[in-house]
Amino acid sequence: FDLLLTDPPYGIGFGKKHTKWSATRGVVLGDWDAEIPEIEWLLPLADACCVWGGERFSLPVSRGWLCWVKPDAPPTFTGFELAWTNQDRPARWISHSISATNKERVGHPTQKPLAVMTWSIEQVGPEAQTVLDPFAGSGTTGRAAKDLGRKAVLIEREEKYCEIAARRMGQEVLDFGNL
Repeated sequence: FDLLLTDPPYGIGFGKKHTKWSATRGVVLGDWDAEIPEIEWLLPLADACCVWGGERFSLPVSRGWLCWVKPDAPPTFTGFELAWTNQDRPARWISHSISATNKERVGHPTQKPLAVMTWSIEQVGPEAQTVLDPFAGSGTTGRAAKDLGRKAVLIEREEKYCEIAARRMGQEVLDFGNL
């Protein structure tokens, strides 16, 4: 693969906590993020790597971190998220509103915004033609790759999220470049 771009469970027990989102929808989140998965073995699978929540894993030292700043984060949420990369370059950041992504939510409790994952590809793998996401969730990485004209391999163990990802991948790519 040219690029490993993933957002694995962080091992923070998010699934055990009820949020306003889950409570109002009657969603039982479960224990999917009760433990930190082993991910270090994935790094040799791609030339470029980007792991959201990377500070929670035993990854090599890097100076090429990415940061998603959430200007409208509620007080009970973090105001930013970090992604480890294997890039030897200055860190980069994007400011993107959480509320701006409400209309794209498809049912995954920790879904990253499409704009953040698209930006991640452009930052870490601008030339990447094949993207791997072994913790695909609802398929945001795959959708971003498709929108950029790249190929993606998505792996997800929860069938309900595989179905959501398949529907998202079936959506047409919108090209506003010629307007």
